[in-house]
Amino acid sequence: MDYTLTTRLAAEFIGTAIMVILGNGSVANVELGHTKGHGSDWALIAFGYGFGVMIPALIFGSISANHINPAFTLGLAVSGLFPWSEVLPYIAVQFLGAFFGQAVVVATYKPYYDQTTDPERILGTFSTIDAAQSKLNGFINEFVGTFILIFGALGITKAPFFSDNLGTAHLGLGFLVLVLVASLGGATGPALNPARDLAPRLLHQLLPLKNKGKSQWDYSWVPVVAPILAGILAIFVYKSLFMLS
Repeated sequence: MDYTLTTRLAAEFIGTAIMVILGNGSVANVELGHTKGHGSDWALIAFGYGFGVMIPALIFGSISANHINPAFTLGLAVSGLFPWSEVLPYIAVQFLGAFFGQAVVVATYKPYYDQTTDPERILGTFSTIDAAQSKLNGFINEFVGTFILIFGALGITKAPFFSDNLGTAHLGLGFLVLVLVASLGGATGPALNPARDLAPRLLHQLLPLKNKGKSQWDYSWVPVVAPILAGILAIFVYKSLFMLS
């Protein structure tokens, strides 16, 4: 079934919002003071982001292809697998969805934001921070993680193995994100997605939260540029090696 661009954009907006709500919601549950999940380990965040990608994929994979990531949209377009005329609309609603999703996280955890005094814990529920305070380390981490994410996502959804059951393929995407957060997430967060980092960071800048500290804009280009470059390369490599002409 062919869906209109408007319907597909609605799917991208809602899908990106769900990803951020479930993903950054899990971060807020762990990082913010006095929540029921405060002090839980990294596994909770990995599951939050894994299922935060899996649920929209299952809902919208057959509607908009569930990009929910500008790096994926741009990578597809550069390799001729997505129309350039739809790139800006897709990216725009992805950013709006991430902004809205983060606003929902703040609304649901507002009392716990007020009780948290560590600015980096607060910022970490919005966007990414390199734990080593190194832009180079952050760039490498985001590039490698995003390359595996997008190479894997394209491979899973295009693999002949799943050609008769894309629903199972979309389940696989969630587990791919889960293991990426579990294995590579300790360094930066991670973003693996420009919209997931930049839109919430902007909201962090705008909101008058207690003890929020700086939004660390000097680092903000890393989780935007690294995923975009990795996405373009990942799709080019996969298409060149494994997609039949």
